Amino acid sequence: ISVLMNSALIKELAEEAKDSAVTQGVLMRLQETPNSSEVVSFAPFTLFPTPVPKAVFSQALAVQTHYNTLVDKISQDADFLQEALASTITVDDFTARLFKIHQQILKEGRSQSIVLGLNRSDYMLDQRENDTPSLKQIEINTIAASFGGLSSRTPDVHRHILKMAGRLEESERILDNNPAAGLARAIAKAWELYGSEKAVVVFLVEDVQRNIFDQRYVEYELWKRNIHVIRLRFEDVFKAGSLDQDKRLFVDGKEVGVVYFRNGYMPDNYTSEQSWDARLLMERSRAVKCPDISTHLAGTKKVQQVLARPGVLERFFPDQPQAVQQIRATFAGLYTLDLGPEGDKTVSMALAAPERFVLKPQREGGGNNIYGSEICQVLEQVKESTERTAYILMDKIHPTPVRNYLMRQGSPLKISNCLSELGVFGAYVRQGKDMVTNECVGHLLRTKSSEHSDGGVAAGVAVLDNPLLF
Repeated sequence: ISVLMNSALIKELAEEAKDSAVTQGVLMRLQETPNSSEVVSFAPFTLFPTPVPKAVFSQALAVQTHYNTLVDKISQDADFLQEALASTITVDDFTARLFKIHQQILKEGRSQSIVLGLNRSDYMLDQRENDTPSLKQIEINTIAASFGGLSSRTPDVHRHILKMAGRLEESERILDNNPAAGLARAIAKAWELYGSEKAVVVFLVEDVQRNIFDQRYVEYELWKRNIHVIRLRFEDVFKAGSLDQDKRLFVDGKEVGVVYFRNGYMPDNYTSEQSWDARLLMERSRAVKCPDISTHLAGTKKVQQVLARPGVLERFFPDQPQAVQQIRATFAGLYTLDLGPEGDKTVSMALAAPERFVLKPQREGGGNNIYGSEICQVLEQVKESTERTAYILMDKIHPTPVRNYLMRQGSPLKISNCLSELGVFGAYVRQGKDMVTNECVGHLLRTKSSEHSDGGVAAGVAVLDNPLLF
């Protein structure tokens, strides 16, 4: 569509799109300062939706409940987590700190049998020569999976723009999508099972949050259900939080039923030892954590790599070969860098053809992966050291570029070669051994210029998008 239209019409549509995005509430804060809450603009997005094959889109949605189950089963398997992360925790301080909390909770015994999981599995379409595109997982985010709120608002923006462009048929093919409602539904179920109408839901957040509106949409869904939500930082929990004799968590006198972590996924989020003390206090409490510490660890890159080993998925789905097949079909090639012959082989393979791979550290938040010649620089430094076990190696995925306009505040309007990443939101609640709810609750499409190797919307590289199925 974007190639066929003249420049005057494109400019007109772009201005209309900005107004539509603001009207629909596709918003972000512009500045990262404590006094910038009133400085708001539209969140970055594509002018037009991006074509996505219906078959792979349906495949991504269909496998999501299996991924929910997999993450939950991993979180309950202490031996597996110990085996999978044994090498990583010796060299990666952040993962080691998380694992230490995990061990302490295991030693004390879990205080809460209710488990709430909100995750997002991210994919790209791998397009090799003359092959049909195949769905390959990049990662699964088990903590602070974002953009469920804003992606609930973007369909109406693209519907409006396509109508303005005279593309009524395409506008009617934009899918309804409301992850915010589905995420909130699971939080509400966990709160209900906690069993106290006076209890609040805590959104654990950063000091300054550019992406606050994304969180607010989930929050407002809870308020619609008359569930009281408060926003706290690690610092607030440390100063005003306490446990009673039954390990119920209170902050400023309010009992906390659910803690929803939208912070705590990167080392920089823990600004002091007090932050770590606050995380431990919450983990030890009876409050339902989203995620709890073991579910957080289940989403690490090292666990992702170990799951790709032959026979590992069968450990979690011993009598479900179809689930194993559906999950394994989405795996890209994943390779260990542990010390030993297998890891040595991975190093040699990466150094010989770095353009074929991505080197991934145990980090979330976008912009951390290593590509091309930089892979050689890093591996040459650590190849004889245990430091290399802080990384995994993954096959590079090769999506087909699509031309589109990326709408950013203050950026010139120009057509770009773009690559897209499909995320699928999952939500589940378990009480004891009973899975109470297990759902796929929506999707997210993010698109970036092909000149960028890595980085998401929050990192300032990708923009929000919608799939146009074909």
